[in-house]
Formats: sequence, C-alpha cells, structure tokens
Amino acid sequence: MEQKIVVVGSCNTDMVISMERLPLPGETLLGGQFLMNPGGKGANQAVAAARLGGSVTLVAKVGTDPFGSRAIEQYAADGIDVRYVNTDPSHPSGVALIMVDSQGENCIAVASGANAHLTAKDVDHAKQAIASAHIVLMQLEIPLITVEYVAHIARQSGKLVVLNPAPAHPLPESLLRNLYLLIANESEAEQLSGIPITDMDSVARATDVLCAKGVANVVITLGSRGAFIREHGCYHQIPGQQVKAVDATAAGDTFCGAVCVALAEGKSLTEAVRFANRCAAITVTRMGAQSSLPYRSEVKG
Repeated sequence: MEQKIVVVGSCNTDMVISMERLPLPGETLLGGQFLMNPGGKGANQAVAAARLGGSVTLVAKVGTDPFGSRAIEQYAADGIDVRYVNTDPSHPSGVALIMVDSQGENCIAVASGANAHLTAKDVDHAKQAIASAHIVLMQLEIPLITVEYVAHIARQSGKLVVLNPAPAHPLPESLLRNLYLLIANESEAEQLSGIPITDMDSVARATDVLCAKGVANVVITLGSRGAFIREHGCYHQIPGQQVKAVDATAAGDTFCGAVCVALAEGKSLTEAVRFANRCAAITVTRMGAQSSLPYRSEVKG
C-alpha cells in the first residue's frame, strides 16, 4: 500500500534577483537577473516530495489572483492533490522577494497574504486526507495555532508529524511533544534550544535539549557539512555532498520533502537523511525555488 504524505503550509510566488553581492541598507545595485516562480516553504516541500516519488496532498490557502491560480495549476502538474488548496477572496496570495549573491547566500522578505489566514476550519476540510496519510509535514509560514491543531489531530490518529521550524520562533512544548521529527538548520536549532552551535558537541547538546522538551527525533542540517541526527538517544553525523552552490533558497525544503518520501518508503531515518542530502545537493546548483527541485530520476542511489 502506498504511504501518503500530507503537507500543510504556505504557498508564495517568489520574485528572485541574483546579484554579485547583496546590497547594503540604502544601496541600489544594478545588473541583476530576475526570475519569478512559485515558492513558499509548504508548496516547495510538497513539490519536492512529489517530484521525488511521493504521493502528496497539499493543504494551503492562496488568493483569488493570477499568482494563486497559476500556482495551483503548477502543483497539479507535478502530481500533487490540490483539492485542499483553498482560495481566499479577502486576501492576496503570498509573495516573497528574494535576493541571491554569487555564493548562493540569500535574503528574503515575505508578504504572507492568504497564508496568514489558513485556519483550523481549513484543516477540518482536509481531515480525510490526514486520516489516510502516513506522514504530515509542516513549517511555520502559517499561523502557529493552525500548526498546533494539525499536530494534535495527526498525532492522535497515529501519524508521523514532521516539523521544519522555519522561520524560527519559540514553540510550546505541547506542540513539540506531538512531533516525531524536527528538521532544523543551525540557526533554528540555536533559537529553539538556547544552545549556541559552534561545533559538533554543541550540535549534540542542542538535540538533547530539544528532545528533553518532548521531540522524539531531531535532525539538524549543517549545509555543506551534511546533517546531524539524534534518534532514540543515539547520534549519527551524515557527511554532506560537495558541489558548487548557486542558490540555497530551496535546499532545506528539498531536504524536508526528501526525508518524508524516504520515510514513507520504509527507509530508516539515517537512510532518509542520506537520500535527502543527495537531493538538496542538486537543488543548490540551480536558481530559484520550485524551478530548482530535482526529480527522482536525477538522484543517484
């Protein structure tokens, strides 16, 4: 039986300008290249999982504008079940303005729009999809109260709840206790644990703190250095893939989607992280968010 993944999260349209370097405050730089394509962490992770072979349903909200309708068409073209992507006549679709430098570093400003109005009522319409899923994946670009509600009902029905705490802000332990897996980068792990991350020992201590707060398992992504796993009290460091980074915008989203696909296929968490590293390494060699997400046929192993 095919194991299904439900992604509950944000949909944006990304407007990306690539520059030699990022502008300083008050500075204008000319000569950048422009790219526009669908983004948002929820949609990115859903598309990543679908392209990597997952059976994916997206629960989200967009506006009744061209950005929203175009995004839904593209999600459907990637094989995602979009029945629960609702339209909001009162708020526009979310938009992200992204600047990327020649080293792949970026800065991002987001106007949340309809994403900020994804409610428990919207989730209730998708309860059947959640009930039939194996994994529920979320992020923090939608209201925290909605994330908490989804985590509660999904955990109550025996689902694996995976949270990517981005953008990071304090989380109640009532939410953390419902998580099978927390996937955080170094900055997010620092903010959530209170442990400054300077080396592998401090990475391990951050995972200890997060698990003490109630999370079952933790993965901390370390960029080119790979990832660190705490699973059932055991630690594993997974080396990264060495590639020339062009744009890291969607690397974390690819990683999260890939982990969920591998887990849905019955792989261990360690195997899932190795697979996700390979997928994310492909993403950073390309510009854009969803335009950079790899297909399963591109991934070795």
